[in-house]
Amino acid sequence: MRSLLDTSGRTVVASCVQHLHKPIGGTYIGSGKVDEVKQLALDHAAKGVVFDVRLSPRQQRNLEEEIGLPVTDYDELILDIFARNARTKQAILAVELAQLEYSKSRLRRMWTHLDRQSHGGASGTGSGSLTGTGEKQIEMDRRQIRKRIQDLKGRLEEIGGRKDRAVAKRQDAFNVALVGYTNAGKSTLMNALTEAGVLAEDRLFATLDTRTARLVLDKHLNVVLSDTVGFIRNLPPTLIASFHATLAEVREADLLLHVVDASSAIMEEQIAAVEGVLTTIKADHVPVIMVFNKVDMVYSKTILLAFRRRYKQALSISALTGDGLPALKEAIKTIAMKRIGQVTVRFAVGDGALDSFVRARATVTKEAYDESHAALTVAADERLVQEFQAKAGLVVDLTPAP
Repeated sequence: MRSLLDTSGRTVVASCVQHLHKPIGGTYIGSGKVDEVKQLALDHAAKGVVFDVRLSPRQQRNLEEEIGLPVTDYDELILDIFARNARTKQAILAVELAQLEYSKSRLRRMWTHLDRQSHGGASGTGSGSLTGTGEKQIEMDRRQIRKRIQDLKGRLEEIGGRKDRAVAKRQDAFNVALVGYTNAGKSTLMNALTEAGVLAEDRLFATLDTRTARLVLDKHLNVVLSDTVGFIRNLPPTLIASFHATLAEVREADLLLHVVDASSAIMEEQIAAVEGVLTTIKADHVPVIMVFNKVDMVYSKTILLAFRRRYKQALSISALTGDGLPALKEAIKTIAMKRIGQVTVRFAVGDGALDSFVRARATVTKEAYDESHAALTVAADERLVQEFQAKAGLVVDLTPAP
């Protein structure tokens, strides 16, 4: 929470904790704790209070009345951070949509404040009640918000359609997507693997937009690597829905690199949070390589070893120093080669031009000859198979020779 608040431009002057079996209906925390928070805020001249939980509109409104300061809940804080970091048109629209979905149920809270101000602190007929003017304005605001939400959804669907078509055009490529908890080092790894030059900063949610670049592993492999928005525990549902198009890169990938901050003392919780989001966006079917990053700053070598044993094919790297990157590239290449498949190309045994043509475009895994024909078994994707089939003199057998 301190990192989140720092990212949002806020300074923490005090904090307190309450352990609850279940939330209190009207204020989430108990009345005694509300008084404690109010006193802490007064003692430190705080300008607002932030809760590390999702508050209902009523709880948020009641807490503001009791404490006398603006109250921000977890969802609102995350939305504020996303709004600060959004750079592209798609990200800006997605964040605005999520903010409107969040605020449409909180209009009464905002107008309660205005009604009190206009009536010298009076609260009408009861706590949180509104005058007729306020009620009418709320209904007008709701209509405007509904209209804006529909407009934003339409524009995001249009952008999503273009992105889906762009992803579809890469069907002849092996698509790898970086996923992970925010600030796990995905952008640094992207730059280390591809020299893509994406923004890489030591702060939360530095990346909100998907960036793609070619990953050179083998001259015969067409591999595309995508950097994606960082995940976090309890990612607000409105954000997941709004970033649906951006997360298409994750759902449609052939392989995910789940980047984990090995220097974090809460690796297990962060891994669970990412896996939860992958399930929510229906990407839990995509093959995964666990990549434990920042081994140059590792929290505990013993814990890291235990985690690597838990996850098959897990690798330890440092995107910053380059340690472990060759092994990671080899692991991606091995999976890509298996996924691409193998075919056998046959041609006249003395045709050196065709022999050179095949070897220049594919990795030969097996070769056999008889008196009249050469048979080269190669790794090939659909695009390459079509290229071979179009070449005069080549016969492509889609069932590789034994």
